[in-house]
Amino acid sequence: MSADKLNLFNLSSPRIRLLHLSWLAFFISFAVWFSHAPLMGHLREVFDLTSEQVKALLILNVALTIPARVIIGSLVDRFGPRIVFGTLLITAAFPCWAFAMATNFEQLAITRLLLGFVGAGFVVGIRLISEWFPAKEVGLAEGVYGGWGNFGAFASYVALPSLALWFGGENGWRWAIASTGALAFVYGLVFLWRARNTPAGASYFKPKKATALEVSNRRDLFFYVGACLPLYIALGVIVWRLGPQGFDLYGEATQWMMASLVLALAVIQLSQVWKVNRERMLEPAPKHDQYPFKQVAILDLSYFITFGAELAVKSMLPLFFLDTFAEVTPVTAGLLASGFAFTNLIARPGGGWLSDRIGRKKALTILIGGLLLGFILLSQINSSWPVLVAMVATMVCSCFVQGGAGAVFATVPLIKRRLTGQISGMVGAYGNAGAVIFLTALTFVNASTFFLVIAGCAAVVLAAVQFLDEPKGHIAEVDEDGQVQLIEVG
Repeated sequence: MSADKLNLFNLSSPRIRLLHLSWLAFFISFAVWFSHAPLMGHLREVFDLTSEQVKALLILNVALTIPARVIIGSLVDRFGPRIVFGTLLITAAFPCWAFAMATNFEQLAITRLLLGFVGAGFVVGIRLISEWFPAKEVGLAEGVYGGWGNFGAFASYVALPSLALWFGGENGWRWAIASTGALAFVYGLVFLWRARNTPAGASYFKPKKATALEVSNRRDLFFYVGACLPLYIALGVIVWRLGPQGFDLYGEATQWMMASLVLALAVIQLSQVWKVNRERMLEPAPKHDQYPFKQVAILDLSYFITFGAELAVKSMLPLFFLDTFAEVTPVTAGLLASGFAFTNLIARPGGGWLSDRIGRKKALTILIGGLLLGFILLSQINSSWPVLVAMVATMVCSCFVQGGAGAVFATVPLIKRRLTGQISGMVGAYGNAGAVIFLTALTFVNASTFFLVIAGCAAVVLAAVQFLDEPKGHIAEVDEDGQVQLIEVG
């Protein structure tokens, strides 16, 4: 990369400084979000958790992120990334500290559920980065943001077990997890101080109404409503699986109350969808303001399979190594599993870079196809495999998983600028819905079948990607003065 394009070492450039400030915020949010995963083997012993309770914690960790990403996406478009990301990091410290002080499974479950909200932080940076980088570089920039930020999970896998040992004693794990909360609190203040929403003199386009995504016509309105429903189905699956018919965390009365809450959330969102878009039932949006909603729907599915698989596998991989290979210790299992997260450093930027170079549709086709084959390979791992070969196999698969996620968000900012936060929120929520569905599947099947389930879903998504339109030309936005501005997208 030439110095006048995307030189990541050119710290004199405001946009490069902003990129580093952003990925580090995401890095810390992921370190907090997945602070439990590398210590799950230890937590299982300390709290005498059953296998069902362990699986419940894994599901709870991603549950709240589904509605949170939709909400955060709307807040970003309305208030700007600086305030939203800084506030989110500061707020995340409190449930993190509460998790570290838990004394029973119920407290672990509640605080882990609340910590799922920090996973929505990813959405903020997508809009922020798109404000600072042009279309020909946005894929790589978003990939660096997402890939290096996701590296926070790797940092947790590597650092927290060793940090717990360093603190020592029966509370070493508590201090290790609490330290990630302290880091988030401090960096949230730094982000509020240093971040800026746009380059100097640039307009920050805001939606007319931020309570729901604006669509272009009647057909897309029905399409949008249909696309919202799977997110609430995923929440319903969580309520059902954690209730009397599943992990029995609560009674039937509580289950009905929670199911009613999910239904109420769905009704509220759909009423907002109607309120924002009811004019589209009578006439389409002005031509310069239109965009095809099918682009969002295809990216929803693409992130469902890429990030959904990533989250699910990251959550279960340490225990998978621990249970599959007799010679593996809890610390070693965390290190082996970290290979899946380690590839984010290169693979996700690589997916964004590939999209910039050969096109969004072609890149997604290649990467999701590789993901499909990768999970078929993982389904064959058993105790007869050499441990290091198994680790390499997970890393190869991960390259396609992370690369595919990078390719998805190389496309998201090129659909409609003022709606980027909300589109990112919806696409991101599908990623978490994928994690919920896959982790729920894991509660019914063994690890080998779990990997094949992901491969089967990948085949369906691969077919859907063939209907994606390559972004071309310009998108139009209206600034605060009423002037139409054209933004190049391809």
